[in-house]
Amino acid sequence: MRVALAAAAVLAASVSAPVAYASLDEGPAPRAGASAATERGKAYVETRLFFGTDDPDGGPPVTDRQFRAFVDRHVTPRFPAGLTIQDGRGQWRDKRGVIERERSYELTVFYPSSEAASQDADIQRVRALYQRLYNQESVLRTDERTRADF
Repeated sequence: MRVALAAAAVLAASVSAPVAYASLDEGPAPRAGASAATERGKAYVETRLFFGTDDPDGGPPVTDRQFRAFVDRHVTPRFPAGLTIQDGRGQWRDKRGVIERERSYELTVFYPSSEAASQDADIQRVRALYQRLYNQESVLRTDERTRADF
């Protein structure tokens, strides 16, 4: 039980912790038993953003049309090489301690790890803009080193 609580505390702290972009430039560690000749692709970063749609103050939720317009106007110009959007259902504990269940969107972008520092500003602008435009407490962000081959 204590181990589970400690792991939960570490996870909660890591959600608000700054991302270490310097380490993203190194690319992922080779898989066990994989040689350089069998590694495919180049070092990339996969960033995922999770957008909720319910207004915490009780206003109308973000519609699919509004979200697509947001992506067209504010995300696509910053990430013209491509992105993926998935519909979801999620839940999280809001700042009042209430568990909220809502429709959500998961947006994924890939970019060369050498561009991690420069892409960070655009990702942060997208997050802040969505929070401001749609009265959201947060837009969850995850970053993971990976290899990609297009």
